Amino acid sequence: MLTKLYVHSKLAMEAFKEDQRGVTAIEYAIIGVSISAVVLLMFNGTLKDALTGAMTTISKNITSANVTS
Repeated sequence: MLTKLYVHSKLAMEAFKEDQRGVTAIEYAIIGVSISAVVLLMFNGTLKDALTGAMTTISKNITSANVTS
């Protein structure tokens, strides 16, 4: 019984050792997050100002549409 358990666990470990798909997916996720962080750091001021301006304009337009209706 103990020998069977050992053999099954050894076979399972060998199967997981050869499967690298999960490791590759994690590596690509880390690379994607790193690139996103660099882009956000580079465009933080400019992008933030542009989005804030756009949201302010949209808010003003919605408010003025409600007042005139």
